Amino acid sequence: MNDAEGAAVDRLIALMARLPGLGPRSARRAVLTMIRKRALLLDPLAKAMTDVAATVRECARCGNIATSETCAICADPRRASGEICVVETVADLWAMERAGIFRGRYHVLGGVLSALDGVGPDTLRLPELTARTAGGDISEVILALNATIDGQTTAHYIADQLAPTGVSVTSLAQGVPIGGELDYLDDGTIGAALMARRAL
Repeated sequence: MNDAEGAAVDRLIALMARLPGLGPRSARRAVLTMIRKRALLLDPLAKAMTDVAATVRECARCGNIATSETCAICADPRRASGEICVVETVADLWAMERAGIFRGRYHVLGGVLSALDGVGPDTLRLPELTARTAGGDISEVILALNATIDGQTTAHYIADQLAPTGVSVTSLAQGVPIGGELDYLDDGTIGAALMARRAL
């Protein structure tokens, strides 16, 4: 392998190592496996990544990922339009969907408030949430934020912002441990927490 080929492989390993759950050693193993199984793994993966980069975007309404202006959940007329479940990330939305118990709509904040990280209300999709509740069609906003200090700070901020609207603001209750993240919880725990939500 010449220097140019080695640089290309090294660049791929470095990029893979940036992914959650993959360090340099795991990334190196993954890249070597893909190279050995080029037709089975590398070529299809490269095409899938090109397709995703070209077609996937953020849903204009909720912040989920979609291949059109509006995601499948927002476009589904069978979903309850009066309930919005607010989550931190798309991974949390997917976790809620895996539980299969919530049949309303979502709102992805894109993070949580964090003074240390310089994340303020305008950095997140909080203005969009306020706009969605201003129309009068929303009866309940369910805050399904991670049970961390920043998550709880964000929940209280949202509750304060929505108080004048008269919309019922609830949050997940039992089942979600302090410091727990939705993406790592099992479906039953998420379902129990959603069913036992309480006023904030």
